[in-house]
Amino acid sequence: MTLAAHSESSETTRTPAATKRRLVVVSNRVAVPRPGRTGGEGGLAVGVKAALEESGGMWFGWSGKTVDYEQGEPEAASLSKAGQIAYATIDLSQRDYDEYYNGFANRSIWPLFHYRLDLADFNRRYLAGYQRVNALFARRLAPLLRDDDLLWIHDYHLIPMADQLRHMGCQQTMGFFLHIPWPSTEVLLALPNQRALVQSLCAYDLVGFQTEEYRKAFLDYCRRELGATILPDGTVEAFGRHVRTGTFPISIDTEPLAKAAEEASESRQIRRLRDSVRNRDLVIGVDRLDYSKGLLVRVQAYEHLLRAYPANRGRVVMLQIAPPSRMEVPEYKQLRNEMEGACGRLNGAFAEFDWTPVRYLNKGFSRRMLAGFYRTARVGLVTPLRDGMNLVAKEYVASQDPADPGVLVLSRFAGAAHELDGALIVNPYDLEATAEAMQTALSLDLEERRERYRTMFERLRIHDIDRWREDYLSALAA
Repeated sequence: MTLAAHSESSETTRTPAATKRRLVVVSNRVAVPRPGRTGGEGGLAVGVKAALEESGGMWFGWSGKTVDYEQGEPEAASLSKAGQIAYATIDLSQRDYDEYYNGFANRSIWPLFHYRLDLADFNRRYLAGYQRVNALFARRLAPLLRDDDLLWIHDYHLIPMADQLRHMGCQQTMGFFLHIPWPSTEVLLALPNQRALVQSLCAYDLVGFQTEEYRKAFLDYCRRELGATILPDGTVEAFGRHVRTGTFPISIDTEPLAKAAEEASESRQIRRLRDSVRNRDLVIGVDRLDYSKGLLVRVQAYEHLLRAYPANRGRVVMLQIAPPSRMEVPEYKQLRNEMEGACGRLNGAFAEFDWTPVRYLNKGFSRRMLAGFYRTARVGLVTPLRDGMNLVAKEYVASQDPADPGVLVLSRFAGAAHELDGALIVNPYDLEATAEAMQTALSLDLEERRERYRTMFERLRIHDIDRWREDYLSALAA
């Protein structure tokens, strides 16, 4: 079995991560436990916490704080411990935050990797900040490492991290996992420093992707632009190194989430939601407020549903939850204004005195409440224009009532579309086809809904967040 197919194995038994070496996780932000703060953790936090708690380890990254370094940078990371996990965090200056995070990470890499070249800003000052902060991470992490540590570095913020550590003499085994899409070669070539970025990835021992499509796009670039040798198992020979590649679709904590959804369905908040909907069919979308999520075309597709299928007027309610993020970035401020305008115009055109067609909530909710919302909704609408995986799609499926499940309408451009074959797959740019899929989802009979749900839930039960973590760490330690 090749490494690329590693996570597609049919075996379902649990095996430990195949090593007793200490695991060191590095990510942009660190979820340090705070008194009174529970829940709300994303897939990364759920996945790596379990690995660190299992055998002990360290989680290193940015504290989330910005400070004014009038007296110079601190000489060491701040250390704390909770149970088996040691947390090591560093603060950033406002300049670092602006250039590294808001700048290169989220105005250069993020739009380009999501095929929005029209929004990408290739600024040399941003690139310098990105390299500077990665070097800062490396300088603060290196003194904390042991010779036999396994390093697991996450996401597009920290692509150069291993290269920085290698230049400092660190020889530990290092793996990288990309949570977002890897673009086609033609798109990547628009990034001025793409060759240096890929060379940085070649400093890792294992590079993991969400889908086989993204992995093949990376190999295609290496072959065409670097002249690298690609071995049959997906190993890249370039820059004097051998870099293994693999496909490891991230997932969710399936069975605990299903239980939480069942419990939440009888909570006071979910009863309030059901009472307010008043026996109408609920269509739900839950997304961070981001242009990659296809929010505007989703509202337009819903409007087309109401125009093309007028029987839905007064009988269907769309609930779109979109908590704001990265509001310092101008494109996100603009999107917020556009979404508020689009939802307002739709409601103005169709609302009746006792029915509002779309409810737009610009705030977040706990995972437990969201699970209850998902279970209440007849249709889950997950239509990103481009997405590395999209865990909302998986959470919607896991939260359904097996006796009376809803239907998932899913974009073909989400990584999850490669796994959730019971969904109705759509091209989100095709508004009419998306509206037709929504109409189909609203009208499917109970038996077909159950069958679609069963196949997807079984996939998620086997390939859950623990399986993702174990597959990756076993490959890294091999």
